Amino acid sequence: MPKMKRLQTGVDWFQLTTTDADWNAADPALLGTMLSELHLIRAFEETVLEIAGEGLVHGPAHSSIGQEGGAVGSIVGLRSTDGVNGSHRGHHQFLAKALTHVSAGTIDPAEPVNDAIQTVLQRTLAEILGLAQGYCRGRGGSMHLQWFEAGALGTNAIVGGGAPMATGNAWAQKHSGTTDLSINYFGDGAAQIGSVLESMNLAAAWKLPVCFFVENNLYAVSTRADEITADPRFSVRGQGFGIPSWRVDGMDPLAVHLATLEASERMRSGEGPTVIEAEVYRFFHQNGAYPGSAFGYRTKEEEAHWLARDPLDLVARHMIRRGLIDDAGVTALRERVQAAMTEATAQLLEPDPDRPGKRRIRPELWPETSFVNVGVRGDGTELQGLPALDESTPLRPVKFIDAVSQVMDRRMETDPRIVVMGEDVHRLNGGTNGATKGLPKKYGEERILGTPISENAFVGLAGGLALDGRFRPVVEFMYPDFMWVAADQVFNQIGKARHMFGGDNDVPLVLRTKVAMGSGYGSQHLMDPAGIFATSPGWRIVAPSNARDYVGLMNAALALQDPVLVIEHVDLYGTADEIPEGDLDYIIEPGSAAVLREGSDVTVLTYLSMVAHSKEAIEQTGIDAELIDLRWLDRASIDWDTIGESIRKTNAVLIVEQGSQGTSYGAWLADEIQRRFFDWLDQPIARVTGEEASPSISRVLERAAIARTEEVVAGLEAVRAGFGS
Repeated sequence: MPKMKRLQTGVDWFQLTTTDADWNAADPALLGTMLSELHLIRAFEETVLEIAGEGLVHGPAHSSIGQEGGAVGSIVGLRSTDGVNGSHRGHHQFLAKALTHVSAGTIDPAEPVNDAIQTVLQRTLAEILGLAQGYCRGRGGSMHLQWFEAGALGTNAIVGGGAPMATGNAWAQKHSGTTDLSINYFGDGAAQIGSVLESMNLAAAWKLPVCFFVENNLYAVSTRADEITADPRFSVRGQGFGIPSWRVDGMDPLAVHLATLEASERMRSGEGPTVIEAEVYRFFHQNGAYPGSAFGYRTKEEEAHWLARDPLDLVARHMIRRGLIDDAGVTALRERVQAAMTEATAQLLEPDPDRPGKRRIRPELWPETSFVNVGVRGDGTELQGLPALDESTPLRPVKFIDAVSQVMDRRMETDPRIVVMGEDVHRLNGGTNGATKGLPKKYGEERILGTPISENAFVGLAGGLALDGRFRPVVEFMYPDFMWVAADQVFNQIGKARHMFGGDNDVPLVLRTKVAMGSGYGSQHLMDPAGIFATSPGWRIVAPSNARDYVGLMNAALALQDPVLVIEHVDLYGTADEIPEGDLDYIIEPGSAAVLREGSDVTVLTYLSMVAHSKEAIEQTGIDAELIDLRWLDRASIDWDTIGESIRKTNAVLIVEQGSQGTSYGAWLADEIQRRFFDWLDQPIARVTGEEASPSISRVLERAAIARTEEVVAGLEAVRAGFGS
């Protein structure tokens, strides 16, 4: 028989329960603030449901009624510089953070509403109604609430999507020399999601001051927690990552507060992340003002049991027992906060002249429709005054890949905010290709961060880092296909963050990756991501074809306040090239395509390694083609002036790219060109691409699937055949 030994994790896991002694020892001001915030949030949520019932909330109204205890208990003791974020059911967390901020952490139940608190109530309600005076100018609505000044980092409609962002905020807090912390709130459903678990692992490995706060309300819409996991004690997740955890009754705000104090002490002292699980109960259905029993997935008896444990009543009972308030005082508190909500509502709604007895949103409060695209990305004015390339500067020989590491070295030397992260970037003398050669030794592990294999977590962490603003992350995806693993963070979070939260947030992040077609790495390691990113809002895209351009484009990417995708190609890495002598500080700004060859027969538009293939094809065919290296690929940065001038001269276009048809950048570009320059086209826009299939491992099949010089030659000949037709 084999020997068996029971293993223990050795990680603390506590069940914390309050006693009367805890309530007796609690600071009266703390209890009064808790009671006030609970009532303010409850009155706010009741008002939202009332307005939603009138059809005036566009979209869902995810009420937090019943769950206020978890938010208030955990947030009431936080600093304004501590950060919190959450998910779609986040009104209570946002309000608790905002109220704690404007009140400096103390609210008197006898005077629960002052001008600052009234403003919070009105602006939050305005945001939920989609109005211009809301914290996100109406764009966030009920599910995307953000107020950086108060430490409210932004709630999130993607379940589990906020965990990497909060982890990134915690990284910034730790490495800025503060003792601040971040709390990520999510529900029982998100406790099984990869982004949450990846973030726990990363936070534990890097000892980041982030708390993963599980609001276990027992149901994901109508599915019970014990149906979707073998162990519905969700704080057990901490055991697998070496994270100490607390389980508390979330209907007891003081228990939550005491657990948070213990967790905060650990996080503020540099010991790393924590997990808190608070068992709470939403009194209504997933969305709207009906109880779950109305939909058949909960019993009325279960709901009555939880209603009897209302956190508002619990705090009031203990305060009454201690003589800190009486029944009349509690009634007066509720009346005052209800009056505050009535006043907030009156500022936003008015009688509807077309429907007697009904209300409508005041028409003058809607955002201007001209605001619809403002803030998709920044205006690029941060590049003004930065040096352009001096064409007279002598050149020195360099391999393309060495230019990659050298310009990053220069930027890290001049900008201490830059941190580089990705898989193996800190090893192998520069990562898998040499892009960080010499940087780990020079800048250390605090700035060159080797990550676990968890793209969702580390690119999301970089997103949170970028939004914080104290650092400028550069992320390497070893291969672009890995973006699909992290698609939520790349597209839903980073790409949309500036616009979704009102248009004001800078998101200075660079994402580097390489196209590896021709290298034999198969269908999941070599795609060209340009087409996917070009059709996703918020991202800028650069695609250098030579080392000199790479330096200027990377410098511009690192100066912009937007997320920028920098695409490289493995075919270029080992090529002998040249870059200017000197400090490598010049930029190539957006809207700077390069005309590499003038011609009159056809405009050839391309990028990356296909620039060289296009040159060869033009020489072989003898066609008088105008060759344009696009360099910047996204909608806002592409050089439409240069493209348009060329098309007016040649009256024909050939778009050249290497990758497969399905994710083609050229498809998007062709559509844009025909809309902008249709009157100057004498024939349909021609395109060179790979095949429908992704390239596969076989050398023969891989070559058949991608475009190179021969395919460009065929494309040029097809265009020539159309001359004069």
